[in-house]
Amino acid sequence: MADDSRSPLGPIAARFAFEGDFIDAVEIPSGHINSTFRASFREPSGEVRRYVIQRINDSVFPDPLAVMRNVERVTRHLRTKQEAGARGLVLRPARDGRAWVESDDGGIWRCYDFIEGGVTYDIIENPRQAWQAAHAFGRFQEGLSDLPAEEIEETIADFHHSRKRFEHLMDVVRRDPCGRVAGVAAELDFVQQREADCSVLVDLLERGEIPYRITHNDTKLNNVMIDAATDEALCVIDLDTVMPGSALYDFGDLVRSATSPAAEDEKDLSKVEMRLPMFEALAGGYLAATASFLTDAEVAQLAFSGKLITLETGIRFLSDHLAGDVYFKTRREGHNLDRCRTQFKLVAEIERHFPALEAIVLQSRSRL
Repeated sequence: MADDSRSPLGPIAARFAFEGDFIDAVEIPSGHINSTFRASFREPSGEVRRYVIQRINDSVFPDPLAVMRNVERVTRHLRTKQEAGARGLVLRPARDGRAWVESDDGGIWRCYDFIEGGVTYDIIENPRQAWQAAHAFGRFQEGLSDLPAEEIEETIADFHHSRKRFEHLMDVVRRDPCGRVAGVAAELDFVQQREADCSVLVDLLERGEIPYRITHNDTKLNNVMIDAATDEALCVIDLDTVMPGSALYDFGDLVRSATSPAAEDEKDLSKVEMRLPMFEALAGGYLAATASFLTDAEVAQLAFSGKLITLETGIRFLSDHLAGDVYFKTRREGHNLDRCRTQFKLVAEIERHFPALEAIVLQSRSRL
């Protein structure tokens, strides 16, 4: 039984079903939403085992149990397809058999095995990593392609509904709750010039011209665990936003997070650029994994999806800045506005290279 006396996290950790004595827990600061800790236990054999313990942010996810039902279904389904010896996301049950623990204050906690030798990257370092990440998300979609959509619950309504994201921004602008609108005139003009883009994919979905699929919906590169020794993708992580959506949302977020060498909150916008070799690696890896099910109509929108999701993410950062930084974690004044500006600069870069991006998609598909 775990010794829970050494850390405030100890009583939570002791309620998960693993053996050994609790050693310590350190917070993992990456991520904007949940509180995440790496906990160490000494097993009876003397071996030290590590786990990732997270508290779900119930301000962002108003029904955290729905999140956990989704995570449990998805990890169980993918595990049935996992090759022997492969390292994947393993959800540790609580001692009472559930997939989560509820703390005394009502918080919902979960635990995964820590994947030793796995790393994540906020900024991709080379095209091989980009190919591996895109291939991993493509395989993730392919692995869930036979899971009935009705078994997955919507955890955040209209998460990638770009038109509603635009409308929400305009509502915050009208209310201006923090008096910040006057300082973002250039950013608002940038968004308003691209209002029509916000309806393109949602209109295609609503008309049935592209299909709904079970998708990850948050395909940042740091949501792929990569083997530090080989640069090979091990598994997709952070499944809280797995919901029915569009495959294009997932590819678009890959483009947003992988093609620029700049950090998401980089203040020096001259560092934000579209790296065509990275886009080519993303397209090649993703299409190699999704060729069996992706439709021609979806492929035709892959380049545009990068622009759209980058624009949408910038809109979300801008909305949160104007609303008082109530959604994303911030570490400094104007942090969300800095994030917004990097997204909009990348949108402009995507637009500048758009014919080349479309050509790369066609070339990548022709090689399959």
